[in-house]
Amino acid sequence: MNSISVRPLSCGMTLVVEKMTGVRSASVSWAVPAGCITDPDEREGITPLLEEMLLRGSGQRDSRQEADLFDSLGANRDVEAGTYTMRFAATCVGERMVDVLGPLSDMVLRPRLEEEALEPCRDLCLQSLESLKDDPQQRVSLLARARHHAKPLNRSGMGTAEGLGAATRHDLVMHWARFAKPAQAVCAVAGAVDADEIAARLEQVLAGWRGAAPEILEGADALRGYAHEQDAGASQVQIVVAYDAPAESSPQSVLEKLAVGVLSGGMSGRLFSEVREKRGLCYAVAAGYRGDKTYGGVSAYVGTTPERAQESLDVLKGELERITTPSGKVTPEEFHRAKVGLKSSLVFSGESTAARAGTLGADVRRLGKPRSLEEAAAEVEGVTLDQLNAYLAKRELGKMTIQTLGPAALKA
Repeated sequence: MNSISVRPLSCGMTLVVEKMTGVRSASVSWAVPAGCITDPDEREGITPLLEEMLLRGSGQRDSRQEADLFDSLGANRDVEAGTYTMRFAATCVGERMVDVLGPLSDMVLRPRLEEEALEPCRDLCLQSLESLKDDPQQRVSLLARARHHAKPLNRSGMGTAEGLGAATRHDLVMHWARFAKPAQAVCAVAGAVDADEIAARLEQVLAGWRGAAPEILEGADALRGYAHEQDAGASQVQIVVAYDAPAESSPQSVLEKLAVGVLSGGMSGRLFSEVREKRGLCYAVAAGYRGDKTYGGVSAYVGTTPERAQESLDVLKGELERITTPSGKVTPEEFHRAKVGLKSSLVFSGESTAARAGTLGADVRRLGKPRSLEEAAAEVEGVTLDQLNAYLAKRELGKMTIQTLGPAALKA
């Protein structure tokens, strides 16, 4: 069994390290509390701009010199903006991880954020926004998110044209200085590494880093209900149905994941069978669970034609509701497939050091502690069919969000 250690560093950041046997690589996932929920309303777009600019030089190195350094270390690196965090990631041979942590810490603590990089980064972010016109599935998902969650959790993470256009270098520098703090940060390392060596190196390179990021409060209640976005020239209709679910930190989240596995477990899932196979109503249908420390939700999607859109929505809603009724109880065969699917995804993630580092960091932030693969698998294995059906019998979907995109509105 792999060993996992957790320790607070002097700066206040939490370090979690999993030494993995049988691998030669190592990965780091370093999350700081500077996700898109931290953007000021009038500067919504600072986070995606930072996501681009944080890769363009730090400390004494410009963008090219920094890229050459990571290449010389054999390390792949990335910066990813999320809802709550900005995440720095790198993968290399395990013996080089100690060397990689130095330049990676420069990216976090000493980004250059140069003026000449701002306009190219702004152009890239604006192009991403513009590309939504050619991606109706993503567009309808973002429209549903904007109405299903309260501010600022409802943000797309892509910013707005107005916010992107208004942001200055000064805004970016001040924003990063305010939110890139260690008190809520988590650094997770997984692979062929020594936990003591990793901790000693981080203590060295993070000397003087102090402070906590301001707390971000949720705004007014979300809109929810039904809404339609007109796209008169579209030959397809995009449909999203979203509803609340237990938070990732809740013991019931594993039950919700299994229920979603029954609904959307590939070609054997109920949604595929009922909406596509039996009736031929759509070209794509799926559902997924997404959870965090304080909230969870399920989002179901159907892509279809205008002629079949209303029936597709009706059947989709019917299946989401039927699983909570006596006539729609989960069968032993469905339960077995959902369990196998969920455990398989855990096994696959355990074979990647990058996936393990990301999962460890997310566990610490959402659950307050990391879980081994064995612990996560045991949680799934411990659920019985009777427990799942009892949970679903009491399950209330609550006030749903239904968002459509296409040539005509539907009846929700």
